Amino acid sequence: MARIGILTGGGDCPGLNPVIRAVVRKALLEGYEIVGVKNGWKGLVENDTMPLNLNTVSGILPKGGTILGTSRTNPYKTQGDVERVKDSFKKMGLDALVAVGGEDTLGVASKLVKDGLPNIVGVPKTIDNDLSATDYTFGFDTALNVATECIDRLHTTAESHHRIIVAEVMGRHAGWIAIEAGIAGGADVILIPEIPIDIDEVCEIIKKRHARGKTFSIVVVAEGAQFKDGDMVTQEQKLDAFGHVRLGGIGENLASLIEKRTGFETRVSVLGHIQRGGSPTAFDRVLGTRLGVKAVELIKNKKFGRMVALAGIKIIDVPLEDAVKALKTVDMELYDIAKVFFG
Repeated sequence: MARIGILTGGGDCPGLNPVIRAVVRKALLEGYEIVGVKNGWKGLVENDTMPLNLNTVSGILPKGGTILGTSRTNPYKTQGDVERVKDSFKKMGLDALVAVGGEDTLGVASKLVKDGLPNIVGVPKTIDNDLSATDYTFGFDTALNVATECIDRLHTTAESHHRIIVAEVMGRHAGWIAIEAGIAGGADVILIPEIPIDIDEVCEIIKKRHARGKTFSIVVVAEGAQFKDGDMVTQEQKLDAFGHVRLGGIGENLASLIEKRTGFETRVSVLGHIQRGGSPTAFDRVLGTRLGVKAVELIKNKKFGRMVALAGIKIIDVPLEDAVKALKTVDMELYDIAKVFFG
């Protein structure tokens, strides 16, 4: 009996458990044995697994997070870890592996395929929606809906107190959450990593709103947005295993500048990990389920080194390397639409 492993790496997000459930159900239906690799690539480095069967995946469809656990372990960061991954693959008796993750997790998968561990398929996951070769990643829709609801709530308190409120949302290199939640939530200014912040322009928009009788404004900013000629605002300079700094603080900086330049009372609300927690939306549950089933079909057909993806309304497969060779950033046509509603 062939044996399939599955791991979930990188940041958690709603929709991971629907993928796990779908992979297990489809694998068992096809006569495969399935094993869960705990805590992302760390589980393969340390040979750490858990059993997966109909009982272990029962009831997990609406649950956020991942029953397998996750980590930001990068086996290419520590000498000898790649060989440990290969050794664990053999010790676990795996014939194939489903790697569920974003650019970092799938970047490792793509390298391993080229470095002697070819029987891997990928499933795209990230609330940032920044993976190439797929129209949407699961987790994004849930994060978008959470951010939109928060912006709706900020409207009422901002209007009551006649304040400017800056809402800082997630988005390291791509501003998909900021742009779509900003549009859906009726934000007055939306700031994304793709376009440097012009603080003079931001303040001018706010002043014009007040000049026509509006006593409050909502500014949405992605955590990875930068001021013109400025560096990315970080919580600390320490890098993780994939070379990323911990972001956070752009909202505070922006709020301070807005208040100083306009004279209007300004507050900031950092949505943070609220965006990636909780129960997945129906869209993410269905998308995760479809992607999980397709991943097992790829294994059955021995189409390794591929990633399942959403193209329009169809689930397709693409080369893993295509998914991670470049980030998918915000379409400027969408940004132009958002600008119609600035101010």
